[in-house]
Amino acid sequence: MIQFLGRGVAGFALLLVSYIAVGGLMSAAGAPKPRGQMVEIEPGRTLRLVCEGPKSDRPVVWLEAGAFGLAADWGAVQEALTAAGWRSCAYDRAGMGYSPRGPSPRDGLAIVSDFEKLIAASGEPGPYILVGHSMAGLRLRQFAGRNPDKVAGLVLADAAGPEAAQNPQMQGFIKTFASISKWAARGASIGLYKPLVHTRLGDKIDLPPAAKAEKGWAFANGRHNRTSAEEVSLWAEASAQAGQQPPFDPKWPVAVVTAGPVAGREARKAMQEAPARRSEHGLVDHVEGASHTLLIGRRFADHIVRAVAFVAEARAKG
Repeated sequence: MIQFLGRGVAGFALLLVSYIAVGGLMSAAGAPKPRGQMVEIEPGRTLRLVCEGPKSDRPVVWLEAGAFGLAADWGAVQEALTAAGWRSCAYDRAGMGYSPRGPSPRDGLAIVSDFEKLIAASGEPGPYILVGHSMAGLRLRQFAGRNPDKVAGLVLADAAGPEAAQNPQMQGFIKTFASISKWAARGASIGLYKPLVHTRLGDKIDLPPAAKAEKGWAFANGRHNRTSAEEVSLWAEASAQAGQQPPFDPKWPVAVVTAGPVAGREARKAMQEAPARRSEHGLVDHVEGASHTLLIGRRFADHIVRAVAFVAEARAKG
């Protein structure tokens, strides 16, 4: 019995090693060359920046990804914005995607401070239209409060604000998500996801080919996942930091785009809608056919483009 059990364990170990090895070969063979450029934000520190679209007198659109996200998450939206004549910029936060690690802790203050430095180093003129997905709602609130002169308007794509962390149901979600994120980081660190890079798990957003390759690579990358897990573990702290800033100025146009049906989610939807309802120029767009991730993919990217156009038009009208 012991001999049989030993053989079984040895066989499983061999299978696991072979699985990881095959995944490593697949990942190495398909490692994508990153788009964009590395921008120095301070001596010895750089972040990967991807800016696309024509320069014009329209505001530049800055895109902030949610948890586990990087510039690639915005590949479909950037493609659609470029086709509509907008210039947009997305980036990899420190320790995420192709950007080197930054100082810990990776809380809201660290992330927004890096974002401020990147915007200054990019040379892109402001004020800007800020677009945030999911957890990035916290970053936009904190950035806008610290830099009101750089804000032309905002688009919140199925985003969470700092007030959400006070909701008991949301607190339970955050705790569970943080725990799952830690296990996800462990799995990526030992190579478990490399064979899955080219499956739907590698890209749940529905991205164009170049961005899809980057997203799949990041999905399996240990460093990317460990940094992501650290960010998620600091959600409560980041919410408190963002909550110290005032609500968005009512004069700023705000478009809220949410994913999924309203029925059965009325309280959550109302919380998401609030920034647009408080704005003098607000738009609410519930995309019932979209999921949280698909909302920023190729199928629904036009909703984000229309929201950007609404914000720009409302700002121009004053």
